[in-house]
Amino acid sequence: MKRRDFIMAGLAGGAALSACSCMKRAKSPAGSFPKRQLGKTGESLSIIGMGGIVVMDEEPATAARMVADAVDRGVNYFDVAPSYGNAQEKLGPALEPFRKNCFLACKTTEREKAGAEKELNESLRILRTDHVDLYQLHAISSLEDVEKAFGPGGAMEVFLKARQEGKTRFLGFSAHSEEAALAAMDRFAFDTILFPVNFACWFGGNFGPQALARAKEKGMGILALKGMAHSSVREGESKPYKKCWYRPIEDAPLQALALRFTLSQGVTSAIPPGEPRFFQRALEIARNAAPVTELEIAILTDRAKTIQPVFKKA
Repeated sequence: MKRRDFIMAGLAGGAALSACSCMKRAKSPAGSFPKRQLGKTGESLSIIGMGGIVVMDEEPATAARMVADAVDRGVNYFDVAPSYGNAQEKLGPALEPFRKNCFLACKTTEREKAGAEKELNESLRILRTDHVDLYQLHAISSLEDVEKAFGPGGAMEVFLKARQEGKTRFLGFSAHSEEAALAAMDRFAFDTILFPVNFACWFGGNFGPQALARAKEKGMGILALKGMAHSSVREGESKPYKKCWYRPIEDAPLQALALRFTLSQGVTSAIPPGEPRFFQRALEIARNAAPVTELEIAILTDRAKTIQPVFKKA
């Protein structure tokens, strides 16, 4: 048995994990869930958020049960976007009874003013709320995206107006490019960044460290994607799960270690894969998640050598 596999087997058997001094053990009493401060916003979010994709295509009653269960377990951060199929239509009614006590984030892929304004107002209507807590430029992937959003007649005009009118409290962005993320942070004092923070991308693709370092310098709230992602789906292969465009981690010990790595990087909250089973698994892991140790970082670095990461530096 290889050293790496021996150690992973030990983790599966429940071997004790030591905590490092850089992060306190996220332990919570019964009925609560670990929360962390979101940058300079003054908000405190559950360290696992519920992505709208979890309730996408579900029956209304099922979506309502899922959201109610998440709230009951201590989740107060919900994230959705118009590009997530019918997720807004499912999440809006399900979240409505709990809206005043939850942090709701939405996004737009529109880069121009007219499209962004229309999409924001439509999202508010569908989500059954007069405001979102966080509105984000969604999936900026190139410098061209940034230039369009910040140019004359760009989406940022809508963002600033929405904040002034109370349609959103905070402004942020999500990115699939470190270059674009850095450019966006240089252009505007965003409150948050939503970015892939994944061990395989980090160690195997050199993707993530630079963006997170810049966000920390600016005191931004850091929200994470892809913490439980394993690898890309190869060309010609079918997706293993209909709500995930990539391959999520299915091995339980590696799931726990990967998510703990993500939560150890100065992240406020992580959004798990959209399949309900992975959301539930993330809640189990995060309730008593210890920070990763130096030995575990070595294990993940070694494992990353065998994985085609979902994102890597160009």
